Amino acid sequence: MKKKLLRICVATIICLLVGFLSSVATQFSLETWYANLNKPYFTPPNWVFGVVWTSLYLMMGIAAGIVWSRGFYHKWVKTALYHFGFQLILNAAWSIFFFGLQNPLLALLDIVALFILLLFTIRWFKVVNNTAAYLLIPYTIWVAYATVLTFSIWKLN
Repeated sequence: MKKKLLRICVATIICLLVGFLSSVATQFSLETWYANLNKPYFTPPNWVFGVVWTSLYLMMGIAAGIVWSRGFYHKWVKTALYHFGFQLILNAAWSIFFFGLQNPLLALLDIVALFILLLFTIRWFKVVNNTAAYLLIPYTIWVAYATVLTFSIWKLN
């Protein structure tokens, strides 16, 4: 049990660190470039993003820790965690593309790839542990929403 909790904590810290680094990329353009963009009517207030992403990164970390606790030596666990790692890279890249490079089209391409990879990640997590897979469902729903939002911002600008 200690090993499982340690792995959940490590995975959660990694996810929160990615979230923190993404927020750094976001802060440089939030009050300037992003504030001046045309946005769709369904764009939430800026404070919502921090609350939602913090919650999602916590659930992602718990899910990854649960999978990891099943033993990294197992090929299904490795496959699941490799998918998770790659989707986490795409997750971080979105902020860099959208806010850092101020390129909504590149961010859109990234988030579409992220969504597809996330579906595969859930599939592999489900092979290892159902609870871990279910913990990624809110994240998947948010990424779908963020994809529509990114597309709309790209189209409006």
